[in-house]
Amino acid sequence: MSLRSFTLYDAINRNARLYGTKTAFLFDGQRVTHANYAERTARLAAGLVAAGVCLGDRVAILAPNSLEYLDLFGAAACLGAIVVPINWRLSAEEVAYVIEDVAPKVLIAADEFKALVPQEGMAGTLRYSLGAALAPWQSVSELYLERDTPMADLPDVADDSGFVIIHTAAVGGRPRGALLSHRGLIAASLQTQLAWHLTAADVNLGVLPLFHVAAIGFLLATQQAGGATLLMTRFDPPSLVKHIDEDGGSLIGTFPPMLGALLDAAAAQGSALARLRVVSGIDVPETIARLRTTCPQATFWSAYGQTETSGSVSLAPFDERPGSAGRATALNTVAVVDELDRPLPTGATGEIVVRGPMVFQGYWRCEVDNAFTLRNSWHHTGDMGRIDAEGYLWYSGRSPAKELIKPGGENVYPAEVERAILEHPALAQVVVIGVPDVQWGEAVKAVCVLKAGHALSAEDLIEFVGGRIARYKKPKHVVFVSALPLGSADSIDRAAVKAAHGGA
Repeated sequence: MSLRSFTLYDAINRNARLYGTKTAFLFDGQRVTHANYAERTARLAAGLVAAGVCLGDRVAILAPNSLEYLDLFGAAACLGAIVVPINWRLSAEEVAYVIEDVAPKVLIAADEFKALVPQEGMAGTLRYSLGAALAPWQSVSELYLERDTPMADLPDVADDSGFVIIHTAAVGGRPRGALLSHRGLIAASLQTQLAWHLTAADVNLGVLPLFHVAAIGFLLATQQAGGATLLMTRFDPPSLVKHIDEDGGSLIGTFPPMLGALLDAAAAQGSALARLRVVSGIDVPETIARLRTTCPQATFWSAYGQTETSGSVSLAPFDERPGSAGRATALNTVAVVDELDRPLPTGATGEIVVRGPMVFQGYWRCEVDNAFTLRNSWHHTGDMGRIDAEGYLWYSGRSPAKELIKPGGENVYPAEVERAILEHPALAQVVVIGVPDVQWGEAVKAVCVLKAGHALSAEDLIEFVGGRIARYKKPKHVVFVSALPLGSADSIDRAAVKAAHGGA
């Protein structure tokens, strides 16, 4: 192990010593202690070594939340391998792209998602199943071996080594893999632990999918404190209410419409959600007010962050400064700059930039993008905002270079949806924008121009797009127009399109 590094595997072994008999994870009626977890990860690490996994190799997983998912995080941390959690909401084409991009040594998949895995181009990848073992799939249970590798023989893993690659939507229409380090994720978890006063008594309600950086962040922050995570495969409000009341669930991450549904279920079951004390994510003021009334002991925390920043770089209770995204956390420098990266005065709007240990290592195999995004010793978020006199960050929208839509907390780039729409032979032009949505916070809207002599319904186009990219990326609204407004150099004036069609 590295002399001056502390990795996520070090944290697992520390917890085994300090909190060995305490619960680390609850899943589907199973209880795993911190000592059990250290043993499980060591056995899986031994199996991965036997399968040929080395320092820096990628191990991909396409599955719902499970204990094996957690074990893979720990085993990869032990070996210095890089986990690639694949979003199972993606289309088969998108999954194939991610697999081709990272060239994993090992792929683990659940039965229900095997159909998304390409049949060709996988010669260098060993495939393991969480379900039935049917060639070319082996059973993942075969990877759990008794460890016979002395600790001294483990690879020297530095804490700035890559730990996970999470693919985010790309401005140009193809996902980019953000490489996050041990150091970045540990810094994020420590700041969260500090802000929320997490202890070994806390229980994280792990309802967000583990391919999402927020899910990983909540899990690691609770684990860092010696607490437990109750892992769920899907968001089930009635079951969640029961878990909060019976298992002491104290913190949860949510995206619209999850919190509203949870409060509805609590009202139906006569629960005050008395053990819940931390909620963080995205929601509207009305739902946050409902939380305040139903659970006066709970605090909704506002935040700003990205996958590329390993989590939240600003944070504060919503009621402290309603509408803001909180203040910069302890280990980050957050600033607002102009187009020449010059700091802007208090209250002025510009691009949000970040510096600190949480900034990612770069996009996987995207050197040109990295040079642009990480220029002048700042991570350029592509988001606009301002910082007030008390240091609160106010998010103002996306920069023109990075128009992003976030339905239910997921990232959707217009270029990606536009590319799929233009594959339809009836389409001549399209602009995709985000519009307000009561249920999901934001929705995808396509403003389309048909080719002469062609006809197409909105429903048919939506279904067409849903068959090519993840269904959460397909338009919820489609309008057909005779022409799109033009700006300079006869290019489409996107701002004018948004001004005309920005309502739902």
